[in-house]
Parts: sequence; C-alpha cells; structure tokens
Amino acid sequence: MGILVKSSKIYNMNFLQSIPAPVFEIIGIFAGLTACFVVALQVWKEYKSKLPSSLSMGFVFGWVFIYGFWGLYGLRFETMALWLTNGIALTLQIGLSIVVVKKRKRQTK
Repeated sequence: MGILVKSSKIYNMNFLQSIPAPVFEIIGIFAGLTACFVVALQVWKEYKSKLPSSLSMGFVFGWVFIYGFWGLYGLRFETMALWLTNGIALTLQIGLSIVVVKKRKRQTK
C-alpha cells in the first residue's frame, strides 16, 4: 500500500511539473477572476439590499487582510495570477467593507 501511495504522489507531482508555467499561470488567473466575480456579486447584493448587513466585521476585514497578503505575496514572487486577482479582490472587498460600515452606521442612528 505504501509503495502505491508513494508512486501515486510522484505521478501527481510529475503531472503538475509537466504543465508549462505560462499555462498554469493562465489557469490561475481564470480561477482567481472567477473568485473575484463571486466577491463582486456579494458587493452588489449588499449594496442593493435595504436590509441590515448580516456580515460580521471580522469576516469583512479578515478578507481585506487575506487578499492584501496574497496580493503582496504575488508581487514578491512575481506571480501574476496572485497579485492581479488578489488586487482586484482586495479592491472589491474594500468596497464591501465600506458598504457594510455605512449600513451599520445607518442602523445605529
């Protein structure tokens, strides 16, 4: 069993290494843009809704930190799929943060 698992891991690594870096980068960009689209939908939904936000401040600002970190990580290691898509997601998340904060201020008045 151990040999089977080990050879499977080696095969998987060989398979991943066989994919050219530019192709992997393009796939990463499309995957990241898909995630950005989901964040954009959340921003739009939150902006259009008249109801109080159900998103916690920890959740909203936690994602600001996460997207910021991974964007910087992508810049540091020159990985376009990371810095581009996380930069976009960071911008969207900051927009979401503004909407949520404004809703909370309106709610406490």
